[in-house]
Amino acid sequence: MTQSQHIMIVDDEAPAREMVGDYLKMHGFTVTLCDGGKSLRTAIDGGMPDLVVLDLNMPEEDGLSIIRDLKSRINVPVIMLTATASPIDRVVGLELGADDYVAKPCELRELMARIRSVLRRSTPMKAAAAEATPTKSDKEQLVRFGTKWLDLEAQALRDDEGNEHPLTASEFGLLKVFAANPKRVLSRERLLELANARDAEAFDRAVDLRIMRIRRKIEPDPTKPAVIRTIRGGGYLFSPAGEKA
Repeated sequence: MTQSQHIMIVDDEAPAREMVGDYLKMHGFTVTLCDGGKSLRTAIDGGMPDLVVLDLNMPEEDGLSIIRDLKSRINVPVIMLTATASPIDRVVGLELGADDYVAKPCELRELMARIRSVLRRSTPMKAAAAEATPTKSDKEQLVRFGTKWLDLEAQALRDDEGNEHPLTASEFGLLKVFAANPKRVLSRERLLELANARDAEAFDRAVDLRIMRIRRKIEPDPTKPAVIRTIRGGGYLFSPAGEKA
């Protein structure tokens, strides 16, 4: 059995690190969340990660100091997250040994693409094996939705036994949007925009009906939805682990 790659996420803002962590977990990574340099060092003492995602702008110890310390002791790939418009910190971070950077607020799909790119560069032999094995890349396209798995590449919904369950194009479009935006409240209007579903029937009631049909397929108990939750006055929220508020 292949062990999943381990990513450590360092950010002093809990919502930000949890959102990134949940997204990476959905795509098969093992994730450790750290709120700063001290907790990162403690986590590394317990086991080396394959990559560190590091926020540069933290109050107690800034990201550049953490990069300098990390690179002086261990060889681990680092991707910087930076909200600053100035390129100076990014340049300094790259000179200190960081492998890449992503601007905050980050687009989760872009961050994951950069993580995979850095991991391929840092482990070229593993990357070659992965590219030669289609089943591995297929697995990376699977997203867990309650009792089912969404196959993004095949545009199919399957259960744990591999049986396919019917899914309309509009239902797949909504699930794909939720997969790219875990733990984010999305209004009906925003869902339609992201799903490119602005047809004649694409109004609030149509979205509600589609969500109702999706829940029947993925929720353990559709009468008490925990995976795709209704946020009063806000819209809908995809909770990857099915946590209840």
